[in-house]
Amino acid sequence: MSPRHLRLLAPAAAVAAVAALSLAPTATTALTSTSAPDRAAGETTRCAKPTDQEPDSSQKYELTSGDLERSYVLRLPEGYDRRDDWPLILAFHGRGSTGVEVEGFSELSDLPAVVAYPDGAIGTGSGYRKAWQGAPYEAPDVDDVAFTRDLLAAIEADHCIDTTRVYATGKSNGAGLAALLACQLPDTFAAVAPVAPALYPGTRTGCAEAPPTPILEIHGVADATIPYAGDADRDLPAIPEWVQGWAEHNGCTTSTTRTRRDIATTRWTGCDQDAEVQHVAVAGGGHVWPGGDIYSGGGHVTHTIESATVIWDFFSRHRLTSEG
Repeated sequence: MSPRHLRLLAPAAAVAAVAALSLAPTATTALTSTSAPDRAAGETTRCAKPTDQEPDSSQKYELTSGDLERSYVLRLPEGYDRRDDWPLILAFHGRGSTGVEVEGFSELSDLPAVVAYPDGAIGTGSGYRKAWQGAPYEAPDVDDVAFTRDLLAAIEADHCIDTTRVYATGKSNGAGLAALLACQLPDTFAAVAPVAPALYPGTRTGCAEAPPTPILEIHGVADATIPYAGDADRDLPAIPEWVQGWAEHNGCTTSTTRTRRDIATTRWTGCDQDAEVQHVAVAGGGHVWPGGDIYSGGGHVTHTIESATVIWDFFSRHRLTSEG
């Protein structure tokens, strides 16, 4: 019996139209946040797993994965208690950043979910910079897919997690890892949402054989670090082509695009296993976390949207289920 995805779909549109980014304001789908625990009225799950961490707090943890000591920050949401199983979001930082920094600029800790902000291992290249698997500057002989498994096991051992609602996001190099996890651990993650992902060839390993998975990609059209049009010298794909590739992989048949100010949102429907694909293109946007008030990278930051809200709206529509 293998996990499958349940998803609700919205209309979507061709990526070529996104590249053009018509900026005339039109209606957009309203974004809504839902409360985290998902149980019937009066029902109590009574998870009761031990943790001394208080609700509405962030705490640093360490674990051993492979031969390395790894670290992460774990955020428990306001209202967290042991009567419910909570959704879990893994948020991966970019090269040279940290989990603490992602928590600071992403606003993901405001969501009704448990959020983990892991730290990468020291990669190659100039500087003493943390990085993730899949990039040419990844740490040698470090398996971040295995680390992700170990991280999930550690969190789930001591916290009340709904394992049908586990999600991955990240920025830049960390977003590339999130994309890789969609291919390497499709039975673990209900959906992934890379922001300004560094999609080096190493992030595409196993993707051709992977089952359909819900994908949300957010990218600035003026990103000078991970260009929207791609970079042949670094073997980075054009973002519209990469997203279109996922739509084709998921068997989607129809797309529509809606624009609002500097935001063009494309959604694909008619997908195999209802595996939604969504792309948000930000006209003039840089290598940043859209909507953030704290520095997250170079270039213009739009405030037409808040990435955390868009991501949560997407994640809230998806969960794993078992079909036999």
